[in-house]
Amino acid sequence: MDRTRGRVPPRRRAVAATALLILVGLAPSARAGDQPGPCPLVKDADTSVRGHSRDLIRCAVRHWSVPGGATTAICIARRESGLDPRATSGDGLNKGLFQQHVDYWDANYDRYTHPYWQLKHSILNGRTNAIVSIRMAHAGGWGPWGGRRCG
Repeated sequence: MDRTRGRVPPRRRAVAATALLILVGLAPSARAGDQPGPCPLVKDADTSVRGHSRDLIRCAVRHWSVPGGATTAICIARRESGLDPRATSGDGLNKGLFQQHVDYWDANYDRYTHPYWQLKHSILNGRTNAIVSIRMAHAGGWGPWGGRRCG
């Protein structure tokens, strides 16, 4: 510190600022909402699971348009899972918010996500299932879900 003026020399300020930026960049995220990738929504304590699922779907549709918009997407998820991201069909072959087929999940996950998003691979993760499903509908429509009954 320059004691005659009570100021930190510019070079020291620049070094300190750079060091701080590096440390902040290396620090782990404190909240789920700080996750990379689209729709890192944090469920509030007063929001229901179904309400949070609707929020995730609306967010995904803001990123990727789908036929019928969020209204149709929510209708389909309601029909498929009751908006429960942990739902499993009676035969165990379809799971999650949009009831993705377990045999195709790995390929759909790989095709419709990006590694740098760091989305959980779980078919039962509402955020991941919503993003994969919305991206699928964005690319090819609601055919696999019979979306005409919701639009």
